[in-house]
This record gives sequence, structure tokens and C-alpha cells, in this order.
Amino acid sequence: MRRFYKEALAAPVAGGVALLLDNRPVKTPGRNGLEVPTEELAEAIAAEWAAQGETIDARSMPLTGLANAAIDRVAPDRATFAAGLARYGEGDLLCYRAEGPRPLVERQAAAWDPLLAWARRRYDVEFVVTAGIMHRPQPAATVQRLAAAVAARDAFRLAALSPLVTVSGSLIVALALAEGEIGLEQAWTASTVDEAWQAEQWGEDPLATEALANRRRDFEAGYRFLTLL
Repeated sequence: MRRFYKEALAAPVAGGVALLLDNRPVKTPGRNGLEVPTEELAEAIAAEWAAQGETIDARSMPLTGLANAAIDRVAPDRATFAAGLARYGEGDLLCYRAEGPRPLVERQAAAWDPLLAWARRRYDVEFVVTAGIMHRPQPAATVQRLAAAVAARDAFRLAALSPLVTVSGSLIVALALAEGEIGLEQAWTASTVDEAWQAEQWGEDPLATEALANRRRDFEAGYRFLTLL
């Protein structure tokens, strides 16, 4: 799509802040007003639109995409969306460990055990940790309490949480990052222990490296969106 506007601005409206292009309100793909809860997020979204060249590239506007998702996809059925994210807690990355070699087992434990310990304290839950890839169900109380923690979030925070969960494969990593227990780099390191190990053992594969970079871009966008709320 060719750029059709000169100026992108954020403007207060009832209950939030809207994006204006040449003083006209912007609509989401679902034809809802593109309105967000905070001025900081609105300004960042306006900056994405202002930075476009002659052609609009949606891939360079991740905050806009997350705002659209919050408004069009999450808000109409927040409970169902939250339940979908919460299901990651039933097979969380941190609960499935390598059987070997020992250095990888130790690296996973060093990155993942403190996060599970935090979640145990934070949510008063227990986890079943296993070696291998065979599914092991988590205690019902754990699943329920983690689901409640996700369901308590509003549509915008759920939209931000989504790439943190889906990219990492870990609801615990995403919640720890969202609640300020860890920072972005620690979260990313914990999410990519296995990928880093494989690269060290066998060297970097260009396609895998590109895919990992794309995942990190989405992960960082979710975190930035969350911080701007």
C-alpha cells in the first residue's frame, strides 16, 4: 500500500489515545477505532506510521499490529484468547528437560530452575518436571492458578503476552517477564537454551539464524508493547 498521509499524530479521546493520520482517526482492519490505553503507546505507534516511506510496510509496524490484535481479536472474546495462552502452562518448555548430554542438562537447570522456583512462590503451585518429550500432565491446581493469572489481564496485556508465550514456548518465562521478575535478555536466554546449544555444537545454520532473529523481533515487540502500557 502506498503512503496516503503526511502526518501521524496521537490524540486523546474518551477512554484512551487515538492515532490520527492527517487529523483523521485510523481504523483497525476490523473497522474499529485504533485507540490504545496510554499516551506512550500511542506515540510509539504514531512513530511507526511516521517512519514509513512511500510504501507502507506492515512488517515494520509491530506495535500497530499488536494494537490491532488487542482491539479486533482479543477484546471481543478475551476469555477464550486467555484460555488459549494459558494452555501453554500444561506443557511448558521449562518442564521438559534433555536426557543428555550433562552440560546441556546443567545449562537447562541453571536457566529454568530459578524461574520455576519463582512461579512456585508467586502462584503457590507445583510442577511436574520430566526428561524427554513425552507429555506429563501438570497438577490441576497448577493449571487453574496459572490460567487465572492470565485471565486477569486486559485485552492489551493479553495481546502483548501472546508473542512472549508463543515465541518462547513457556508461559512461565512470559509471566516472569511481564511481572518484572526477569529482564528481556534473561527471558530470551531462557527461551533459547536449546537453540544456543545446537549452534555451539554444530555451528550456525543461516536459515535457523534468520528464523531465530525473526522470533526475537516478535518477542521484543511484545515486551516493548507491554512496557508502553
